[in-house]
This record gives sequence, structure tokens and C-alpha cells, in this order.
Amino acid sequence: MAASVTVEDAENGYGGRKIQPFSATPESEHCKTEEGNSKSATNLAEILGLKDLTTLKVWRASLAELVGTAVLVFAIDTIVISSYETETKTPNLIMSTLIAIVVTIDLLATSPISGGHINPVVTLAAALIGLISLSRAAIYILAQCAGAILGALALKAVVNSTIEDTFSLGGCTLSVIAPGPHGAINIGLETDQALWLEIICTFVFLYASIWIAFDYRQANELGRILVFSIIGLVLGLLVFISTTVTATKGYAGVGMNPARCLGPAIVRGGHLWNGHWVFWAGPVIACLAFYLYTKIIPRQHFHANGYKHDFVNILRVLVTPNKAANK
Repeated sequence: MAASVTVEDAENGYGGRKIQPFSATPESEHCKTEEGNSKSATNLAEILGLKDLTTLKVWRASLAELVGTAVLVFAIDTIVISSYETETKTPNLIMSTLIAIVVTIDLLATSPISGGHINPVVTLAAALIGLISLSRAAIYILAQCAGAILGALALKAVVNSTIEDTFSLGGCTLSVIAPGPHGAINIGLETDQALWLEIICTFVFLYASIWIAFDYRQANELGRILVFSIIGLVLGLLVFISTTVTATKGYAGVGMNPARCLGPAIVRGGHLWNGHWVFWAGPVIACLAFYLYTKIIPRQHFHANGYKHDFVNILRVLVTPNKAANK
């Protein structure tokens, strides 16, 4: 796992004899403070991965995340609409199967370039456990959100207004307004139920599939095709479970991908914003829970080739005062 970060005492960096000043003058104390602050700032910049912000390679990789997420949103939202338009008794089964296939193909296409995240959940989890820097994670998430908007715009361009209104561009919904015996009524799922579904399903997604991809032993042994097929299968199963367990009209099922929910919400608007925060809060909580899980298990069982620092080490540098600055 990521190596521990320690903040060195500025006096230990000379390599030879320590040169002690004749007296503790205000000037010498000021120099020590400046040196300590500089070292602390350098360490913080390093662990945040700020150099990634100016690295062309990272921005090129983010382009794959943008395109991959755009394709994902366009394909999945199309599948959602067409599955419920099809005259079948099990539209959720068809939808889940097709989603599994689309996710697998999209991951295979983007993985060689950017690692195949196409989901802020995966990117955030990777950053928390130290597989990528926070700066790279921020770039990826911005690219994913932009890609989701482009995917929703592409879908809006090819469907008629009736389908757009009926299916809300295949976006993430907790409830919808439907005609009732005494006027319009709000049908769907309660907010607390939807939040728990997001937390549980996203954690299962990270635990059962991404854990395989993060562990290089299993990833190398199984191969990319099988690993991404498992991820697609797990996602499809979780979508099927969420839409089957609730069996509530108006609830579109778990998102597990905040960017996918954001795209249609921005393009279509309206009731897609009702409870939209659930599709962000749930996955973030699940990511934190997954991170805690990785910290609890024995260190020797975690085998991920990652960035130098993890979230705990970042916090350690932020809250630990520099020794030289305090002398």
C-alpha cells in the first residue's frame, strides 16, 4: 500500500555536522520557520499530486474519461428507455443484462488510456486508498461530469419530446408525478430508502468488483477481459436487485454513478433534481466505508500498485505541525 509520510526535522537535512548559531536570534528563528514552512508546503504539494495539474499525459487520459462517460450515459439511458418501451414482462432483466454488456465494453475501451474509471465513485475510491493522486482524481471527476452532460445532450438530440418527457431522458429519479383518481400524485421511493440503497449497492459494487481490479495479483491472473466482465456483471446484478426489491414506479433504481445522474439532470432538469443529492451522498459514504475496510484488513493482504500516499497520510501532513516551524 502507500508508504507512510513523515515530516522531517529541518535540522536533520544537512547530512554532516549541525551548525548551531551562537545565539537564538530572532533572525535564525525566522529562517528555521521559513525553511520548515517551505518543507511542509513541498510535502503537501507532493502528496496532493499537484504536478498532475500541469501534466499533459493526465489531461489526455482525462479525455478518455470524458468520452467513455459520454458513451456510457448515452448507451445506458437509451437502454433504460428502450427496455421499458419494449412489450415485455421483465424490462428490468433486459435492462440489467444490456447494462452489464455496455459497461464491460466501455471499460475495455477506456482502460488502456486512463485506467477505465468512467465513474466518480471509482475515481474517489482510488484516490482515497492511494492509487491515484487527489489532483488526478479531481481532473477525472470533472471530465466524467462533462462527459455525462455531453452524453445526455446527444440522447436529447435523437429522441422526440414525448419520449424525453415520459422517461426523463433515462435519468435517475426517486419519484415522478403521475395522474391519480383525484388529481396528480407523487409516486416513487422514500428518500431514506433510496439513500440506503445507494450506500449498500455502491459498497457491494466496490467490494465485489473493483477490489478485484485494484488488486494486481487477481487482475493479472484473471486478465482484463474477465475482470471487466465481472465488473459489468456485478453492476447489472445490482441494478436488477434495486429495481426488483423496490418494484416502485417512479424510482429508476440505484445510480452508483453520480456523473450519470448529473448529465440528464442538467440537460432535462425538472423533477430530476428532486432528491438528486442522494445519488451523490450515497456513493460518497460508500467510498468512505470501502476505504475504512481497506485500512482494517491486514496490510499484507492488500496488493495494489498505487500512488505514494493515501488519504490518512494526507491528513497526517495537514494536521501535524512542522517541528522546525515550532522551535
